[in-house]
Amino acid sequence: MILAAALMVCAAGSAGAQKLNAAGATFPYPIYSKWFSEYATQHPGVQINYQSIGSGGGIRQVTEGTVDFGASDMPMTDTMLSQSKVKLIHIPTVLGAVVPVYNVPGAGTDLKFAPDVLADIYLGKISNWSDARIAKDNPGVKLPNQEIYVVHRSDGSGTTFIFTDYLSKVSPDWKTSVGANSAVAWPKGIGGKGNEGVAGLVRQMPGAIGYVELIYALQNKISYGYMRNAAGTWLKASIEGVTDAAGSLKSMPADYRVSITNAPGKDSYPISSFTYLLIPTHPTDATKGKVIKDFLTWMLDHGEGEVSALDYAPLPASVAAKVKSTVSTLP
Repeated sequence: MILAAALMVCAAGSAGAQKLNAAGATFPYPIYSKWFSEYATQHPGVQINYQSIGSGGGIRQVTEGTVDFGASDMPMTDTMLSQSKVKLIHIPTVLGAVVPVYNVPGAGTDLKFAPDVLADIYLGKISNWSDARIAKDNPGVKLPNQEIYVVHRSDGSGTTFIFTDYLSKVSPDWKTSVGANSAVAWPKGIGGKGNEGVAGLVRQMPGAIGYVELIYALQNKISYGYMRNAAGTWLKASIEGVTDAAGSLKSMPADYRVSITNAPGKDSYPISSFTYLLIPTHPTDATKGKVIKDFLTWMLDHGEGEVSALDYAPLPASVAAKVKSTVSTLP
């Protein structure tokens, strides 16, 4: 064991002090922050600085070559990949859930949001918490005669992509008038920067509704609602529900770019998604490339076991094995 530890230190030391810069999604920031800190502790001389600026910013910086790797919840499009200055691959890391968070005094912590109702709130068709369509799904709940304040992301966001991808699948009106992207022309509402910004605005504003990654709702102690999934089951977000959504995939594409929102299955949480690291296949700095490859291997071997404690779902075993094979091909 002592010899193994010494070899690990020597291996790290042989690469010299390495400082890597990365940027992107806020969705996985809590687990990435933990991973990068632990990896650095175990690999003296390595430091990974991660800017939690949103998927849009992460894609922009990594395609321009200003960071060593990026992060996004939204799979890059073919056009984005073709225009990138560096060739990139998507490496899925964890799965998470986007939840509708709300601040409705007196309404309790378990409001239910039907897919079409959530879409119409964001379209501005439903503008008061006492609306009959909300009341229908929440019998016995005292809903106030209060305006709904819609909160959305102000920055290019993978969480926004996941949310609007879901709305596009459940609402034809949303699909044709707004669509799915990391940034959209919102029909109404006010913007907050990052998952943190949306969570903060909802906490501060009675009558507000927003969408954030599950851990931000839990950390900020904000009420989040039940969603009705494609099978008609009402579910609150959970690791199990996200895992079931991932399990609905018949097969994982070779490039890992996939959507699992509105997945079939009675136990599948409907606003679930993979999130990705965007890794250059031919890094300009070979030594940094080796550190990134080693980190990805460490993540799969050790990091995946830590994700549930932060309310993410680990990669399914079959996907993790496929990813490990992909990582082994990196230079």
